[in-house]
Amino acid sequence: MSVIKSMKAKRSYSGKIERGGLAIGIIVGVAIATAFYAGRQSTGLPSKQSQGEIETVRHAAPGTALPSFDGPKGAIGASTIADIAQEAGAWVVNIDITNIITYEPQPQIVTNGEEQFLLRQPVQEARQRGVGSGLIIKPDGLILTNNHVVGRANQIKVTLSDKRVFEGKVVGRDELNDLALVKIEARDLPVARIGSSKNLRPGDWAIAIGSPAGLDHSVTLGIISALGRSLFEISERGQLIQTDAAINPGNSGGPLLNIQGEVIGINTAVSSARGGQQIQNIGFAIPSEVFEDTVQQLLATGQVKRPYVGILMQDLTPEILQALSLPAGTSGVRVAKLTAGSPAAQAGIEEGDIVTSADGKNLSAAEELRASVRSHKVGETTVLRITRGGKDLTIKVAVGELKNRPNPN
Repeated sequence: MSVIKSMKAKRSYSGKIERGGLAIGIIVGVAIATAFYAGRQSTGLPSKQSQGEIETVRHAAPGTALPSFDGPKGAIGASTIADIAQEAGAWVVNIDITNIITYEPQPQIVTNGEEQFLLRQPVQEARQRGVGSGLIIKPDGLILTNNHVVGRANQIKVTLSDKRVFEGKVVGRDELNDLALVKIEARDLPVARIGSSKNLRPGDWAIAIGSPAGLDHSVTLGIISALGRSLFEISERGQLIQTDAAINPGNSGGPLLNIQGEVIGINTAVSSARGGQQIQNIGFAIPSEVFEDTVQQLLATGQVKRPYVGILMQDLTPEILQALSLPAGTSGVRVAKLTAGSPAAQAGIEEGDIVTSADGKNLSAAEELRASVRSHKVGETTVLRITRGGKDLTIKVAVGELKNRPNPN
């Protein structure tokens, strides 16, 4: 009997605990739900988050600045990409081009009895159409895009985000860097925010916006895959940005953005096949430091002057060091060839010289020497330290202007 009473007492006590726990759970649940609802109705200003948390914010109103994110470096809010795309969409444009090609068809041979006549056909006209993207860089309708987008088009139509359509006119082009400026007659337009590409790192976020297959304002997200890539059919400068953000035909001329919504590159090419193999998620963009310099020169003088010394540069690989009987670990850049009459040749540089430093900075790769030359303006002097026959020499080279594209860079 006492055992039964004890068991009843335990069940009674346990029931009280369960009912009490349920009541507490309901109260806590209501409090959390209320707090969450209140948070969704807040102004959208982000609060500080602990490491690894994602901030939820409301979308920014059209034309307003993006909300700042005060979370850990590299973290993004749940609406960050959408907010960036919304802001950028106002100044990303769609570009449609038409090329009119005239041609004379092959004449026809007409037979009339035993006689034959050559019947010439009237001149025919064919239209080729293309699509690309661009970004507004001046409120008065100045647009930056790729040179290959506009080419030698007979007609350029620019469509803004509000669906207004304007006739465009090419007012400047840089064929070597695949850049062009297009002007439309408009005013008070929203303009792109240009960021710096100097401090990019592989792994940084990257956002591409454009009109792939004519689907305007398409947004893709990826990362910076690599820096300093070379595609000499596009640019003589080996400093393209590689990204895995999806870039397709029609994206050309559109912006590559960082996580702050700033333009860090102009999408220009995609690698689709190599060695017979299909390749995906390899796209390239022209860095902002390159296109800003081009735009400034085109606006100021209508042309682009490129610094040039005329050296075909070669990295000192272990194989080359061994072939030249140089000690392992020797740093520098070998002068493989010189352009006749080039600034370097006139200054006394010789083929076979090892350039060990430029303007006081030691060199370990050819791209470092190219970057050093590019940092100068035409007419300035670069100081090269070289090794020749076991002797160290210092040679001053007056930087010239690249008029065309000879083999040595």
